[in-house]
Amino acid sequence: MSAALSVGALPLSDVLAAPEKGALTLIAFAGKDLALGAETARLLGDAAGLVAGSAEFAGFKGKIGTALEFLAPAGLAAQKLIVLGTAPDKDGEAVDYLRLGGVAAAKLGKAKLARVIFDFAAQPDAAAVGDFALGLRLRSYKFDQFKTKKAKKDEPENDDPVEVALAGPDAGAIGAAIGAAADLADSVDLARRLVNLPPNLLYPESFAEEAKALESLGVEVEILDVPAMEKLGMRALLGVGQGSARPSRVVILRWNGGKPGDAPLAFVGKGVCFDSGGVSIKPGAGMEDMKGDMGGAAAVTGLLRALALRKAKANVVGALGLVENMPDGAAQRPSDIVTAMSGATIEIINTDAEGRLVLADVLWHVQSAYKPAFMIDLATLTGAILVSLGQDYAGLFSNNDALAENLKKAGEATGEKVWRMPMGAAYEKMIESKFADIKNTGGRYAGSITAAHFLQHFVNDTPWAHLDIAGTAMGSPAGDLNQSWASGWGVRLLDRLVRDFYEG
Repeated sequence: MSAALSVGALPLSDVLAAPEKGALTLIAFAGKDLALGAETARLLGDAAGLVAGSAEFAGFKGKIGTALEFLAPAGLAAQKLIVLGTAPDKDGEAVDYLRLGGVAAAKLGKAKLARVIFDFAAQPDAAAVGDFALGLRLRSYKFDQFKTKKAKKDEPENDDPVEVALAGPDAGAIGAAIGAAADLADSVDLARRLVNLPPNLLYPESFAEEAKALESLGVEVEILDVPAMEKLGMRALLGVGQGSARPSRVVILRWNGGKPGDAPLAFVGKGVCFDSGGVSIKPGAGMEDMKGDMGGAAAVTGLLRALALRKAKANVVGALGLVENMPDGAAQRPSDIVTAMSGATIEIINTDAEGRLVLADVLWHVQSAYKPAFMIDLATLTGAILVSLGQDYAGLFSNNDALAENLKKAGEATGEKVWRMPMGAAYEKMIESKFADIKNTGGRYAGSITAAHFLQHFVNDTPWAHLDIAGTAMGSPAGDLNQSWASGWGVRLLDRLVRDFYEG
């Protein structure tokens, strides 16, 4: 997988060596007191005085996100010197190296070759170096494969990746941290690319083939076609896709890195490759965004790639429910009643409440076939979660306090934050049906909560968490780590969850 930016390691002694190609951009750091690291000051020589001399005039106080830039600084081989602030936003906070990497990537402009003097008063550990490298990569991602005319502003003049080298006292340790960061960044970028792809190219069959490519990394892949799903009784899922010319698929991904016999960790992704709303058709304005209604399945695919690349010591099942929701003459109708794989009957009130029908059968299949230690589903499920939480947090619903707390901690560590939402008997009454066991929507009020209650019918006693990522997976505001319409949200969160709490 290609990247707009490549990151490597370099000994400090080679920072100012004549570059083999292009003009060199040099990046250094200054903290709250504007002091440079000792090695940085030595390497910059007389140019170090530029920082203190220019800071007051430029209003530079060393805060993270701010920078001083010097063109052709005297005495340096570099054509540009960029000094980035490292002081956290609040006193007492640790340096956010992930964000700092994103800020650094944003300052590169048209540079093709850059060297970073990774030199701080308190020498960062390998994890900090990895976070910085990850931030560089996440910020640099762009999806432009269909652009026949590339924008020229602040971009390199050709398609070769920008070469960035991190220089520090232990180039070997830096190199190892960069390698791990690159694998995780590539996995996030896979999820981003899947969400960004247009629906004429990414549909259930082609998505399944994208997932099948993980076999080369040691992931076991099973693809269930329509006859296989009919045999299993997945009539809730199949009902969603029956109006589309594209047949539905379920993909099971298995990574067996733990002890034989250990219960797997299960991750389930909603993969509605395009959601027109079906017969309950959506308004035309904004419908183009519904190519991203498979963001949950994209995140699970990226997660399995990340776990396989780092050979995670855990048994993991990933399950993707892949459908299109289209309104032809065969499409299901409001008032139809379908029987899910669990045997529960579901009255269809609104065909645009389709994602929960897909997840119902996949969750039931996973909990019954694989007996997981827990299940976490990710879904761009409801617009209601945007009303509740905006685009900074994903909604978290769970039947297990320990699992919910671990997700919260992983979210805080990665910046992919979750907020736990309430569940209770009063909400359950809202999805009672006059004609079937349950109905697929409880109406306008508490829409994200009633959707979670619907899903809970299909998990039995398995510890379970539902992440409503409608506000975070696509169309998120641009920030230090993401400039793409698709964010790849969830890959880093769940990789960290597995790493910190569930690996043997």
